[in-house]
Amino acid sequence: MGGTLYSPKVLDHFEHPRNVGELPDATAEVQMENPVCGDVMRLAARVENGTVTEVRFKTVGCVTAIACGSWLTEWMKGRSVEELKEISDLKIAEGLGGLPAATRHGAQLAADALRALLARLKE
Repeated sequence: MGGTLYSPKVLDHFEHPRNVGELPDATAEVQMENPVCGDVMRLAARVENGTVTEVRFKTVGCVTAIACGSWLTEWMKGRSVEELKEISDLKIAEGLGGLPAATRHGAQLAADALRALLARLKE
């Protein structure tokens, strides 16, 4: 199985993930696990005046899960909390140039993590 399975964007985000690490003074932080494949994603964001000023993620999982976390954090930065509600696993997959059906769970994990983060922000 060669690199043809993944789009160039997926491979770029996997090989050079953005916004990886901890965010000690996060406004909210969540951890999601995909019970089927075992991928785990931690997502943390700092929100000031309704806008994401900083975001970090850590993922233990497959190529797609890591790429989706990286893409999501880039997309989130500078956006309002309202805009974050627009995200879906389909939008994440499209942002990465498409995902093979067998790897779509990575986008679902990232979308679920963002939804959980939004719920935590409302608390």
